[in-house]
Amino acid sequence: MAKSRVRLPRDVREPYEVYLNGVRQQLGADYLVREGALVFPRELRKDRISGWRWLLGAWGVGTYRQNDSVDVRYVAPDGSPRVAEALDIEPA
Repeated sequence: MAKSRVRLPRDVREPYEVYLNGVRQQLGADYLVREGALVFPRELRKDRISGWRWLLGAWGVGTYRQNDSVDVRYVAPDGSPRVAEALDIEPA
């Protein structure tokens, strides 16, 4: 089974909240934490829009593919609330 890995930003400390496509995820049920990264038990993909697809979109022709987004909400060391958005996804 394919897995996906998302590295956490350096300043993220517990407690934090993980969101996949805007839906809150639960530690253990939806993801695990290994060596400073979130590990999801399924394949996540981030869509990259090529010049050709952009041109089609400019003419009103839609091309849709899987485009997962992982966000992490946390409190920075200075106490301010932060959100790390659209983190990079890599195969695990």
